[in-house]
This record gives sequence, structure tokens and C-alpha cells, in this order.
Amino acid sequence: MTDLTCFKSYDIRGRLGGELNEGVAALVGRAFAQARGARRVVLGRDCRASSEGLAAAVAAGLRMAGAEVLDLGLCGTEEMYFAVDHLGADGGIEVTASHNPMDYNGMKLVGAGAAPIADLGPIRALAESGAFVQVVQGGIQNVSTTRAAYVDRVLSFVNIGALRPMRILVNAGNGAAGPTFDAIAEALAARGAPFEFVRMHHEPDGRFPNGIPNPLLPENQPATARAVLEAGADMGVAWDGDFDRCFLFDANGAFVAGEYIVGLLAQVFLAKEPGATIIHDPRVIWNTQDVVAYAGGLSVAAPTGHAFLKRAMRETGAIYGGEMSAHHYFRDFMACDSGMIPWLLVAELIGRSGQSLSQLLAARRAAFPSSGEVNFRVADVRAMVAKIEAIYAPQALARESLDGLGLSFGDWRFNLRASNTEPLLRLNVEARGKPDLVAEKLAALSALISAG
Repeated sequence: MTDLTCFKSYDIRGRLGGELNEGVAALVGRAFAQARGARRVVLGRDCRASSEGLAAAVAAGLRMAGAEVLDLGLCGTEEMYFAVDHLGADGGIEVTASHNPMDYNGMKLVGAGAAPIADLGPIRALAESGAFVQVVQGGIQNVSTTRAAYVDRVLSFVNIGALRPMRILVNAGNGAAGPTFDAIAEALAARGAPFEFVRMHHEPDGRFPNGIPNPLLPENQPATARAVLEAGADMGVAWDGDFDRCFLFDANGAFVAGEYIVGLLAQVFLAKEPGATIIHDPRVIWNTQDVVAYAGGLSVAAPTGHAFLKRAMRETGAIYGGEMSAHHYFRDFMACDSGMIPWLLVAELIGRSGQSLSQLLAARRAAFPSSGEVNFRVADVRAMVAKIEAIYAPQALARESLDGLGLSFGDWRFNLRASNTEPLLRLNVEARGKPDLVAEKLAALSALISAG
């Protein structure tokens, strides 16, 4: 019996070597196919140095279980999602560690129709036990030609005629986004989109010479911000390693916090389908709830994490869902997240409104200021949450426990939760029109957490 600690809540993440290696990857592939009865499985990978070898091992494991491997090669996670649905496969695996450190890698797994897998337990149990059955080995075929169909699906979300001339700075972070973006840019140009693109750190390079592509980290944002200003761009776009998240910068180089993009996209979709349901995560909620209520929609909170958001999307029939961490989910994209659809929709909104991105966001930023997510390493996550709850809960007007601890106090609110993927405690603070109150409460909570 092997203890595979790389299995997490809803995907696989592990340190290279003992926790995740090619032997483990082969076990995962074989267990995935056998436990789920999968006969045809889409396989993709990001550009990390270890991903090619791990993907080859996953393919070998899948084939040992009798599955046919539909190999996309280098691609984004959302291309794997699309190909699973497009090709009618029984599931898919993307080898990626997204924004994790260099010594990590992992896998994202889905079922038929790119549906999230609610419980990885049976796959883990089989991989750990090694109770495999002997079958005829499956084959493998290259299916990278599905990218053209994927590009068509992405562009189906946008009215090309509503776009206005824009210069857009794009930062692929030397991750997997570059080649896919180029295919989208080529298709946009062929359809007459009046965009000019300035590319930055565009070539995939698993050594990540410009740092791990995680634009959510404040220390990684100034490089893109400067590039936006230097290019005289109307907007900046930056992606993480497997580009299932995109991050936006306005023409002033200001980073746009994720919850404001959720609000913008909710507005876009409620204009298309009045009364529709919008899913959001429970970390920072007031801006999204206000936008949705004003537009006559229904806002529904779901626990943080792509598996939970996707499940909620499918259960409610929501047209759109968004997380402040820059995951955006679309009913007409298999209820999956995409890092390419959001920036296109925002560009269309800019074209339709005649306003810049900063103008579109000014009132929202003023009405609902927030702290951004602050992470802490603590010895005992549960004990720390209990400590904060004991201090703050007696004064709270409302308490939420959907995902971590959420307490509201009328004019301000916080959410404190354990990360699903990293050993961290995550804090978010928001207020109604009072940025000084956000700073005050953030400082007080941070001091308590840091004191241990």
C-alpha cells in the first residue's frame, strides 16, 4: 500500500520527487481509467520542465488500463476541458502545477463532458492499492487539431462588430498561454477585430526566467503594470501558468481586483439573459451581490474552488460564475473556467460603453473597497480560526460557514479560510464605501493572526 499524499481536495498537487514522480503519475493514469471505466481520455500538459515526462507516464498508465489516449500536447487546462466535451471523451487530465513553486507539479482531472469529479477517493484508493486488472493496452493519438474548434468556441462569446480599436498588452508569463493566444489573435484579425497586441514574456519556457506566472501576487504585478504604461495600452492581460485564470490591468497600470471583474461579467451576462443566476465564491461578496441585485439576477454563493463552482453552475443552470481569484466559469463553456473568454468580454464591454476600464470600475471600487487576499502561515489553522471567531463573533451581525469563517458587521466584513491547495490561512476584508475601515480592520486581524 502506497500513501499518495499528492491527492488534494479536488485535484493533485505535490512536490517533485517523493510526493509526485513519473511512477506516481503512471499509477494515477491507470487508476483514473480503471476506476472510472474510461475508454477514451484527453491528456494535456503545461510547459513546466517536468510536465512532459509526467504526461508521458500518465499516458502509459492510461494505456495499461486499456484506455485510448487523446494527446493534446502543450495546452491550457481549458483546452483539455473543451476537448473532452468536443471529442466525446470519457474524461481528461491536464498535467499542471499552475502557479505553484518550481519544485511542484500536479494534475487536474475531469469526467465526461468536462464535469468535475466530486470524489477522488476511489481513484486514490486504487492507485494506492495497486489492485489493477490486466487488459489489452490502449492506443494513443495526437488531437492538437482541436485548437481551431476551441478558438471558435471562445470567439462565439464575443460580438466582433461591437469591438473598438484597442491596444492590449498581454503577458503570458512564459507559461502555456502564448501559442493559444496567438491562435485566438489570428482568428480575431481574420474576422476584422480592431485590436493591436503587445506581447510580453510570450514564449513558453518551463524554467520561468521571469518568475512563476502568478499575477495574483502583489510582487508580480508591477512588471505588467509598467509594461502597460510603456506600451500606452488601453488594457493589460496577464495569465497564470495554465491560463485558466486571467488578470486585468487598466490603462493606468492599476491591477483590477478579481471581484470587480466578477461584477463586470455578471453585468454583461445579465444584460444578455435578465433574471439569470450568477455564482460567486464567499470570500468577497458585496460588490457582486449589489451588481446582480441591481440587474435583477439571482446571486448564489458556492465554496471556493473550481470543483465546487462548477458543481454549483451545473446544479443551478447559472449563466456565469466567478471567483475573486480570477477563475471565471461559463455555462456555454461546459460550465468550466476560461482565462481567454473574460478579457474578450471586458474588451467588448469597453467598446459598447465607450468608457475605459478604469471608468467602468471607478464607482464599484469606491462603493465596495476590499483588501485583496492576504495569506498567513500558521501552526494550527483550526485553532487560529477558532481564536478569531471567539474575539469577533460576539459583535457580528451575521455569520457564514459555507467556506471558512465569514462575519459581517454592517459596514465591514471579513472571511477567513484555509487554502484547499496550500498550507495557508487566507484573509479577505471588505467594507461599504470606507477604504480606511478596510485598512484598519485588516491591520487588526493581521496582528492577531501573526501573534499566533
